[in-house]
Amino acid sequence: MILLLAMCMVIGGRLFWLQVVQGGMLAKRADMQSEEDRKLQSPRGTIFDRNGNILAVSSMAKSLYADPTMINRSPAELAVLLAPYIHLKPQQIQERLQRDTAFVWLQRTMDHEKYEALEAMIQREKLKGLVFIDESCRSYPNGSLAAQLVGFVGDNDRGLDGIEMVLDKEIKGDVRKFRLTTDRNNIPIFESTLEQILPDKQRSVQLTIDNTIQYVAEKGLDMVVKQSHPTGASVIIMNPKNGEILAMASRPTFDPNHYGKGNSESYKNRAVINMYEPGSTFKAIVAATALDAGTWGVDTTYDDVGYINVDDRQIRNWDETGMGIVTLKDILKFSINTGMANIGLHTGGDILTSYAKKFGFGKPTDIELPGEGTGILFNPKTMSRVDVATMSIGQGVAVTPLQMVQAFGALANGGHMMRPHVLKEIDNPDGSVYEKMEPQEIGTPVSEEVAHTIASILEQEVSSGGGQNAKVEGYQFCGKTGTAQRLNAEGTGYAEGQYIGSFIGFGPYDDPQYVVLIVVDNPSGTYYGAQVAAPIFKEMMTQIVRIKGIRPTASAANADFPKKQEAIKKRVIPDVVQSGEGILLPSFIGWDTRDVNDWLDKANLGFVPNGTGRAVYQNPAGGRYVEPGTDVHITFMR
Repeated sequence: MILLLAMCMVIGGRLFWLQVVQGGMLAKRADMQSEEDRKLQSPRGTIFDRNGNILAVSSMAKSLYADPTMINRSPAELAVLLAPYIHLKPQQIQERLQRDTAFVWLQRTMDHEKYEALEAMIQREKLKGLVFIDESCRSYPNGSLAAQLVGFVGDNDRGLDGIEMVLDKEIKGDVRKFRLTTDRNNIPIFESTLEQILPDKQRSVQLTIDNTIQYVAEKGLDMVVKQSHPTGASVIIMNPKNGEILAMASRPTFDPNHYGKGNSESYKNRAVINMYEPGSTFKAIVAATALDAGTWGVDTTYDDVGYINVDDRQIRNWDETGMGIVTLKDILKFSINTGMANIGLHTGGDILTSYAKKFGFGKPTDIELPGEGTGILFNPKTMSRVDVATMSIGQGVAVTPLQMVQAFGALANGGHMMRPHVLKEIDNPDGSVYEKMEPQEIGTPVSEEVAHTIASILEQEVSSGGGQNAKVEGYQFCGKTGTAQRLNAEGTGYAEGQYIGSFIGFGPYDDPQYVVLIVVDNPSGTYYGAQVAAPIFKEMMTQIVRIKGIRPTASAANADFPKKQEAIKKRVIPDVVQSGEGILLPSFIGWDTRDVNDWLDKANLGFVPNGTGRAVYQNPAGGRYVEPGTDVHITFMR
């Protein structure tokens, strides 16, 4: 009895020591060995286009991690078994399994088929220390469509670019921490019950983008890349009445499903970020400024001799010839540099820069996208006469494609300028509207009368002027071509032999529904906007008006075009100049076949034509001397 009593006292003392004195400490140790903190994330909100088509969607996928302290095979042996199922090489797997830690990732968001095969192998080989958890996986059903605009999502469900980054807080999946009980192999007990505690669905986003128009725009850019091999290209299509961006794309591009294969150039949304000299497309803004400010009239005339001297600078026309007495319509329609420079000098730097700011240049549009450029304008207080003249022909200033679309939207919308935007609304999980973006008018830079006047001139440029390559059969569209030297990457000068060709247009003329800008950066070979960008506009809009069921309008309205064509100013054909060095060739760029043939015949030179329409390329180049009888090769395009 004494012995049994003694044993009971020892056992009781021991129990008191373990349960009372050391109870708290031992309970914590037990929890550490049998419980684990985990994070559970809900799927990220879905991104839709304006018609409810999915642009980005999330689902739950399995991710695999390992606890190197719990594995029951050697790292080398386990690496060989796992390699066929995950993206890592055997050497990489072995290196991770040899780390001095209790947690290493082996594969994030696995394909479901791979997961099922790997899980079966783990059970078959009775492997330990390998654990699957649920994670949110982002996918983009349309691949690279609108890639720069939508953006992409990195690890831990964090938006890294585009709308994904801007709205990261609104649509990011919710994270909930919880504690679960694990067995001795660190595998959760009752894992099947975890689905019951997933957080609610997240808010979804509806964009203004139209999937169909976006597809047409992207195919147009692909055509530019195939034909002209540019360094880059971009396109924007906007509704001028409400500022909704219907399409926005850039080249080069990438697939957000595999964003790791992209690079900084393919991630770049050139339509929003890039700054460039607009060239002749800016002339429409200058013409509208002069009309609205009263410094130039529709019927004011100018004698174009092919060049104009401004202080120590001589500004020439793009084809180096003059057109005689011209009005504003001729100056804008045929993109006469000398006339625009003269209009700018009459208007003055103060008025030009003031109106440029009214049109939204020199400041961001505040679109809901990251990295927007601001553009560059002259300081009117320090502008020289040369600065005024060069600004009038779209040089010396820098704009973004988005700013150009916003400004031309005002011309298309009767002088009312709308803020561009890509967000239509954000919806709660229950379908109710969390936030709706309303159209916002941000100013009226010019009067309705001036806007209509400029629009009518731009319509004639497309129908019978320098922008005929953009003409959409059966419809009236307005537009302006542009060609400018390309700025250096440092922004301190021009890149030798590099150009940017562009075309901006809107219509249909009677009821403008689309403003379209195409910018082609450093194309190979022909670089004029009329040749590299205007035909793409034609191709895009021909498809869009048919897809959207817009009725043809030009057949009746164009009945008076022959009368307008009779009033076109005839080009002044230069005389044949011959010296001891030979015959001096002029630039034939922009000439029609008959004028070229007449001049070459008079000069006793051979004529080798290619194509029809107006001259876009010549060999030998203008300004060179050639021997009598030399063949001159000219390429023509409509």
